Amino acid sequence: MRLSEFRQAIVDEFGVAYGQVVTNDLVLVDLGDRTPQQALKAGISPREVWLAVCRAADVPPSRWHGAGLPAQPRS
Repeated sequence: MRLSEFRQAIVDEFGVAYGQVVTNDLVLVDLGDRTPQQALKAGISPREVWLAVCRAADVPPSRWHGAGLPAQPRS
């Protein structure tokens, strides 16, 4: 997963405004008590950060694939 795909996955899952909150404020215990933004700056792969966000935010596993696959229509 590229950084641009990570950003798109965040927007797809959370929306633009809340996605910014998640990226800047959600503390990920799995990644050393860092926010997603801090984890990315520390060199942790976007895919690893995305999966940690999914676990922390209770994203259903069916949507953990993130970007890179065709967008799923929301009902």
